[in-house]
Amino acid sequence: MTFAAPVETKSIRFRARSFVAFTLTPEAPLSEWLGSLDRWIGNSPGYFAGRPVVLNLNTLKPEIGQIEALVAELGLRGIRIYAIELDGSTALEANLPPVLIGAKEATAGLLMQADAKGRPEATGKPEEAGRAEQGKQPEDRPPEAPATLMVKTPIRSGQSVFHAHGDVIVLGSVASGSEIVAAGSIHVYGTLRGRASAGVLGHSAARIFCRKNEAELLSVDGWYCTAEEMEPSLRGKAVQAFLEKDTLRITPFS
Repeated sequence: MTFAAPVETKSIRFRARSFVAFTLTPEAPLSEWLGSLDRWIGNSPGYFAGRPVVLNLNTLKPEIGQIEALVAELGLRGIRIYAIELDGSTALEANLPPVLIGAKEATAGLLMQADAKGRPEATGKPEEAGRAEQGKQPEDRPPEAPATLMVKTPIRSGQSVFHAHGDVIVLGSVASGSEIVAAGSIHVYGTLRGRASAGVLGHSAARIFCRKNEAELLSVDGWYCTAEEMEPSLRGKAVQAFLEKDTLRITPFS
């Protein structure tokens, strides 16, 4: 008599993981919006490469055919849409990205730090961020330090530093083809040759400071200026960039 060995079954393990996605919000007329997007991509090639991008259509509210055409247009530009944010009961075709429900703005729960080689690394726990937002601290814990990310090594070409919890301070230089993205302000004590985007989560009071401006792009709260658009007199100088009445100003800083 033979006996079959019992079949071992392993449970499937599901784990939650959070990612920060960039959101594109098209506006009418769509041709002008795509033109502005083309200028951005031309000045910052590869900016969207490998990034999760959500297409927010709550403002545009296009028809199904227009959505398909728009997703195709973005694909031609190297922008891959992984989800669509759309209110209402619109049913999308199976060939389109899924509808995203319950999206929230990025919060202090994601804190990016750089390791010894300058690569960003996620730290921090959501429950700790929740306590910070309420302005309370457990009695057995000292107050937390300000959420400033200090990068002590130069940022090399192709590297990206994203900090969703405050300011970024770079003690060295920022190479061409690299980028810094911060919820707060950005301070570069060396030469800034790459791209710097401050106040990316809607902080209009954020600023960018650098000791030597050779930047490819400066942006505060979505308002940006490329190298080609900057005053030649500001190149190679210590400058600050800030918003004033929905206008990005770049001025000498000493």
